[in-house]
Amino acid sequence: MLEETPSERVRVVIVEDDAVTRKSLSLAIEAAPELCLLAAFDNVSSALTFLNAHKIDVLITDLGLPDGSGIELIHACVRLHPDADIMVVTVSSDEANVLACIEAGASGYMLKDAGRIDAARAVLDLRAGGAPMSLAIARMVLAKVRNGKKNQMAVVDNPVTSLTKREAAILDLIAQGRSYGEVAKILSVSVGTVQTHIKNIYGKLAVHSRGEAVFEAHRRGLLQLGRSKGKKA
Repeated sequence: MLEETPSERVRVVIVEDDAVTRKSLSLAIEAAPELCLLAAFDNVSSALTFLNAHKIDVLITDLGLPDGSGIELIHACVRLHPDADIMVVTVSSDEANVLACIEAGASGYMLKDAGRIDAARAVLDLRAGGAPMSLAIARMVLAKVRNGKKNQMAVVDNPVTSLTKREAAILDLIAQGRSYGEVAKILSVSVGTVQTHIKNIYGKLAVHSRGEAVFEAHRRGLLQLGRSKGKKA
């Protein structure tokens, strides 16, 4: 960690629990003269403590961490450092995770299995206003946008979609990257109850997956991330 950082250098924080990947990303950042690696962590707790105490320009985070989700870090970074850029580096190409990260505030999404990641170039692209994404992720996002436009007429025909308070709470938690088990625990219901509500949500939004539900609900203005409550409908 560097105590003093020249103002012209981009201050980067890495959160990655895999030691090999963390080392590889760290070396790439340290080798770039325009960048400064402030710190590298392997868990959410330590990273949150650092984000609360230091100014940063770029956050690079994995999603699956030992003590939580990288999405929690994305939310914290957006709140604490609104001018910072965020890039996810993960093995997950799950639609719900991708859309939840973008909804939370990530501008980049790179898959670890997409070949060697040029971390330094990706960070510089972020700071220049770009959105570095693995090809598979970029195509997924484009497909969602296209499908959204195709569905606009259906929305006009049936413009009002009403979700119960419980359905809205579940959808918000799913959008945050929570598993069905985590949602059930937070709302003090069974996993079966969560699955039943999810099926009802799918029917109301005319979708067939968690990712589509998150995307369609966001497009219709039905998500209120961070306001989910465990109250019964």
